Amino acid sequence: MAKRGPYEKGEAKRGEILHAALEIFAAEGYRGTSLRKVAARCNLSLPGLMHYFDSKEDLLTQVLRVRDETARERQRERAGPEAYREIIREGASTPGLVELFVSMSAAASDPEHPAHAHFADRYPTLRERVAEYLQRRMDEGEMRTDIPPERLAVLLIAVADGIQLQWLIDRSTSMEQPIDDVMALLAPRPGD
Repeated sequence: MAKRGPYEKGEAKRGEILHAALEIFAAEGYRGTSLRKVAARCNLSLPGLMHYFDSKEDLLTQVLRVRDETARERQRERAGPEAYREIIREGASTPGLVELFVSMSAAASDPEHPAHAHFADRYPTLRERVAEYLQRRMDEGEMRTDIPPERLAVLLIAVADGIQLQWLIDRSTSMEQPIDDVMALLAPRPGD
């Protein structure tokens, strides 16, 4: 039986708020968007909006969580290196979300920050998924095998996260090319 009552309505409204914030930040940017605009989109006052979250940072953290879940779902629908490139291309088309990610990941180094738990969970999960992908590429003979996939996963995530920061500062920087370059460096050498 489906849940009914205030809890179900509250969860639905919270989801509506998160999706509205995701869309607005993606279109208009993180720093240029006020939470009042998100509230208005959801027919709420600012205090009404904040009723659903512990703090502004909690709301922003939850927006990143939704962004990651959405990206993960899209990635499951695609296979191979192109899936990763497509996620990177989507990042370039949503600079506000890239800015939010970079800002919140830096703030999350503080264990007391609401985003800390999100990032503490995100990285091990992401490293595992990337390592599994790399292992498949190794097994198929498409990648060098002299560096364990778990270590390569850390390297690729560091490149992907780092290039986002560089891209925010200089939009002429390609976010795709460094990933492609690292993958080229990891291609099997003749005789491997």
